[in-house]
Formats: sequence, structure tokens, C-alpha cells
Amino acid sequence: MNDLNSTLSTVLAGRYYANLARIRELAAPLAEEQFWTKPYSYGNSFGHLVLHLTGNLNYYIGAQIAKTGYVRHREREFTDEKPPSKEDALKQFDAAVAMVMETIRNQSSSDWEKEYSAVGTNCANRLDITVQCAAHMQHHIGQMIYLGYEFDKR
Repeated sequence: MNDLNSTLSTVLAGRYYANLARIRELAAPLAEEQFWTKPYSYGNSFGHLVLHLTGNLNYYIGAQIAKTGYVRHREREFTDEKPPSKEDALKQFDAAVAMVMETIRNQSSSDWEKEYSAVGTNCANRLDITVQCAAHMQHHIGQMIYLGYEFDKR
């Protein structure tokens, strides 16, 4: 692995690990019921955001780059009336992030440039979608922080 590719892999894997750690930190104080509660009719629960991020990573990186065979049911990520337990949802998320980090480590310099296409994105190559998915996690971390504040007020 050349130096730039090594640096890129280290930085990207580090960002995914940091995002995972932050989501775990934010989820820790939430009781099972709070994890799945939608405090606003127009928003999502913390748990459904975890399911959504899990599906996002498993589809865009798992199915498309790592060729895991994952089939996404995006709508269910937000509407599942019988979701897994908080613990199981977080374990599934852990596994998705671990898969992403392994996929990142397995990319060669030329792999990052490979053409990329998937339903729901216009990313041009593997590097583009990998950065996009990390940014997507950051976006939802902001929502998760806000949800935590809402439960602190109660």
C-alpha cells in the first residue's frame, strides 16, 4: 500500500470509528423506550436513525463495494413497528461499521477511483461514496444530539 493510500485508509477508518464511538456514547444513557421514541411527529427516533445508518452503510458500501449481497429495505428503517432491541440494533450498527472499515482497508490506490453507481446517489467513485457515507453519519449524529437534549429536558 503506498503512503497516500495508507494515509487515506487510516483517516477514513478513523472517521468511521469516531462516528461509531459518538453514536454509542449518545445512545448509552437512553432507556429502551427512549431509544425508540419519536419526540416529534415529523422526526425519527434515535433507534430508527441507527437502523437507517446501518442500512445505508450495508447498501452503499457493503452491497456495492464489498459485494456482501445485502438487500436494503429503506422504508422499513424508519417505519419498522417491531424493531430489534436497542442492544441488537447497536450490534448490527457495529457490524456495519466494522464491515466498512474492513472494506476501506482492502481498497488499493486504483480501487478508490473505480466508477461507482447505486440507486439513491450520484457519487462518481468509491472514494466519493465512502466520504459521502461518513458525512451522512455526521448529519444524523447532529439529530441524535438534539434527541438526547429532548430526553434530558423531560
